[in-house]
Amino acid sequence: MSKVTVFEEARAKINLTLEVSPVNQDGMHPISSKMVTLDFCDDLELTQLDDHALSRYAVLWHEDAPKPTEIDWPITADLAVRAHRALEQSVGHVLPVQMKLVKRIPVGGGLGGGSADAGAMLRATVALFDLDIDCADIALKLGSDVPFMFHGGACEVSGIGNKVVPVSYPARHIVLAIPEYSCSTADVFRVFDSATHGIETGPNELLGAACSVHPRLKEDMQTLSKVTGKGIHLSGSGSTMFVICDNAEQAAELAEKIRMQTTLVALATQTSP
Repeated sequence: MSKVTVFEEARAKINLTLEVSPVNQDGMHPISSKMVTLDFCDDLELTQLDDHALSRYAVLWHEDAPKPTEIDWPITADLAVRAHRALEQSVGHVLPVQMKLVKRIPVGGGLGGGSADAGAMLRATVALFDLDIDCADIALKLGSDVPFMFHGGACEVSGIGNKVVPVSYPARHIVLAIPEYSCSTADVFRVFDSATHGIETGPNELLGAACSVHPRLKEDMQTLSKVTGKGIHLSGSGSTMFVICDNAEQAAELAEKIRMQTTLVALATQTSP
């Protein structure tokens, strides 16, 4: 058979707002969040293999990745691989592919990199094999951000991530500010549940807990505010901060100022449909 290849962009996300409810009886935190995807993305290349071939997976960092780290997780634990195998289980037969995932989105940055990869894998596999399947339940089982990442754009997300409603949001230019440290989502939620962080949170209710887990985060946000003269936001459970800009020129200018005047990695991007 002739090999067919599809390409998908696994786009990062930011949380414009994030409200978090106490843990429910299933051990989950219901949320209400306005999320939007960005042009900043990982690249997924997926090639269909012969029916009896074994699937092959490769994950690597792009040369322009702002914060590459060691890829030290087992390939079977990668969310994109798990998404592919979940689809195989759902349809009841193998879907042989060769996957090349080239990453830019930092690990542990609150930008949803793993979830973006899973959403892209679901879209790519469905397209490659022309599957007639509803991916909603599969996406949710992979993670609470995956249903939104499968959809993309701007959405109001609620429940345990299972309710995804598209909303209008004007195109905006964004500067991402990425520190050298990461925030463990589990640690942030543990502190959030203890309700002892005592920090004003603003539009992201995980901010106080994230600052408690990483005290430098509060200092970095204060520094960013002075350097940019703008409001500073935290995406998800951190550690990536972002600034909403008026236009592309301002975004480029502020990204350069952040790089010159702080230890943070900064890049200009924009929201994407």
